Amino acid sequence: MAREEHRTATSTRIRTAQTRTTEAPTRSQPATRAWTTRLVVLGIVLTALNLRPAITSLGALLEEVRDGLGMSGSVAGLLTSVPPLCFALFGVMAPRLARRFGPGAVVCAGMAAITAGLLLRPYVGSTAGFLAASALALMGIALSNVLMPVIVKHWFPDRVGSMTGLYSMALALGTASAAAVTVPMTEVLGGSWQTGLAVWAGLAALAVLPWIPFVRDRDRDQERERGRDQERERGRDGGAAPGFSAQEKHARVVAPTLRITRSRTAWALAVYFGLQATGAYITMGWMAQIFRDAGVHAGTAGLLLAVTMVMGVPLAFVIPRLATRLPHQGPIVLALGVCGLVGYAGLYLAPVAGSWAWALLLGVSNCSFPLALTLVGMRARTSAGVAQLSGFAQSTGYLISIPGPLLVGVLYQHSGGWGLPIALMAGLMIPQMAVGVLAGRNRTVEDEAAR
Repeated sequence: MAREEHRTATSTRIRTAQTRTTEAPTRSQPATRAWTTRLVVLGIVLTALNLRPAITSLGALLEEVRDGLGMSGSVAGLLTSVPPLCFALFGVMAPRLARRFGPGAVVCAGMAAITAGLLLRPYVGSTAGFLAASALALMGIALSNVLMPVIVKHWFPDRVGSMTGLYSMALALGTASAAAVTVPMTEVLGGSWQTGLAVWAGLAALAVLPWIPFVRDRDRDQERERGRDQERERGRDGGAAPGFSAQEKHARVVAPTLRITRSRTAWALAVYFGLQATGAYITMGWMAQIFRDAGVHAGTAGLLLAVTMVMGVPLAFVIPRLATRLPHQGPIVLALGVCGLVGYAGLYLAPVAGSWAWALLLGVSNCSFPLALTLVGMRARTSAGVAQLSGFAQSTGYLISIPGPLLVGVLYQHSGGWGLPIALMAGLMIPQMAVGVLAGRNRTVEDEAAR
């Protein structure tokens, strides 16, 4: 009897130990997932903060850079056209790189490229070197631009609107901060434009850190994903990582290629993306100079540009959430376009007297960018579809936007004023509104491409 009780007690302890052993990973798994999700959110925010300072910091000091490097107005226009050119060339590579190395690893490399480019470009001493170092930084921005909607769709498929809003808010905050503080920070640091531009490399270096664990765990994660897909095909559900459905996991590994060019919505979204990017890069590159030529102090002109950019902070959170609740996003497109038309008219008629009002209105109009990002996530059903649509829309759109800033520089140099450039900016707003209404229709690129 005593032996039986001893055997019973022993077997009970063994079963209890086995139960604890099997339950321990289950209890630790939610904590690991929560930690990973928080790290992804931090990475998204820091990445977004670094996607525009390379451009708006240069816009605030464009006159000093032109004088320091001996640039003409046309060459300066070429400089303001480099961002969309790089975004078009390098953005198309992002989906393929993400399939091979993982989105987190590619974004990590992109942040490292931004850091190196921003650190090098002020000190190369020539226009060609400045352009080359800028292209390095812009390559990192291009890759991250395309992959941010993909990461949001993967990790937060049920919160595309709110997470796109958070990402867009951080992007607008980084854009506005660079425009607002670059000139005064340059003065504090001794007045050298080189130092004023190079200091932004520190923020980019900080954004590398959250993505490092995703580089290290890439191979192990991909092996787990392949195993889960094999189990699913055998009829045994192997589970999914946080934010991924089994269908999305399978789509990520197999990555079926859509004939994206058959989709009218994809083309409409690409043209809308291109026209809003044209207006945004003209604004970031030239608006401070427009105010300075009208007689506004350089520091105030930088603040006006910052006001235009900072409008995206609150609206970039509101607009994506509103867009996901509407069956058709056309009314938002039209409202943003009207604000742009009024802002350009005021900039032409009374650039100094109403400068703050025009800066506000143009800032509202520039919120077409978070709307375009939201449409990318809404117009495709799967993560693979979002990756293809994002790459196509952004690469094609940035190709469309290349001539705009360059043409503004040429018109400004040869006409001797801002009348023709402002007329060009206002004229481009009309087709932007038209294609935006088409892109806002409730349909998906998968359905259109299948037809």
